[in-house]
Amino acid sequence: MQKIITHINFAKGYRGGERQTQLLIEQLSLNGFKQKLLVRKNSELAKRCHAIDKLEIQELSKPYIFSINEIKNSYLLHAHETKAAQFAFFAHLFFRIPYIITRRVDNPIKNNLFNKKIYESAHTTVALSQAIRKEIDKITSKANTLIIPSAYSSLGVDANNLKLLQKRFTNKFVVGNIGELDNTHKGQYYLIEAAKIIEKKYPNIHFLFLGKGKDQDNYHLQSKGMQNITFEGFVDNVGDYISCMDLFVFPSINEGLGSILFDVMQLKVPIIASNVGGIPDIISQDNGILVPPKDIQAIVKAIERLYLHKDQALHLANNAYLDIDNFSKESMCKRYRDLYASISS
Repeated sequence: MQKIITHINFAKGYRGGERQTQLLIEQLSLNGFKQKLLVRKNSELAKRCHAIDKLEIQELSKPYIFSINEIKNSYLLHAHETKAAQFAFFAHLFFRIPYIITRRVDNPIKNNLFNKKIYESAHTTVALSQAIRKEIDKITSKANTLIIPSAYSSLGVDANNLKLLQKRFTNKFVVGNIGELDNTHKGQYYLIEAAKIIEKKYPNIHFLFLGKGKDQDNYHLQSKGMQNITFEGFVDNVGDYISCMDLFVFPSINEGLGSILFDVMQLKVPIIASNVGGIPDIISQDNGILVPPKDIQAIVKAIERLYLHKDQALHLANNAYLDIDNFSKESMCKRYRDLYASISS
């Protein structure tokens, strides 16, 4: 009987972590792995994974621990977020099945005995960046940690859709941002304030925000009366939108890694990003511009610099594209396959 890897992801929505979970499951399927996916009821991740070969999906109701028998036939559990890590820990106590955790955020971990046991009992905790590894090290020195970064998604670009977007923003220099509209995390407030300053000097620079979130009403109020800003909401054809951007700005206040940056790099759009969390693991002064978090003037100066010096913007985008092979989904999958093999051997 073929061994089953069980992935666990109880996240509410479909964000970067869920996209990365899906990419890994898809690649493992192509490599012949038999897999199971445990998710919450009505999971968007489940909907997007339903057609993957050799994948069984189980949608669970709370409390998830009552469904612990779902993992009895697994040889390995892979937890992709915090609630999943807690579930995997208890499953390990009951059935002695080894588990790994992928931690995707650089938020501080509560330093208590329960969390220490979760990370110390895991066979391996995968951190996406050095910043995340440091947060794990703060609560325990006994966790076995390994860095495996996220992957770009190979987003498709529809030529017709792209033409329509380019026509829509004719004679505009489009500055894009993609992410949940949540200022405590993604920091769009500071980009909107920068847009207010830029509108007076460069009215043809247009700011395009993709995503939804708890701060969207605040952002609409903050930008009331501005003519150089568009909130597009959540879109499925992200690749088309990235391709119509002249510049991408990522003003995060904290960020485990920022996997959307890989998709932007792959589509050769120059990047300005906050110097926080795991972002410096992938963006440097050679392939983008790093700015201090919450620094509106630094964002304004960086946008102005790349708007006025298109050759420099092109140079940074080309350098970033040269780095992208290190972050392919095939490369990510191989690193996880090697990790799985080390557990089963």
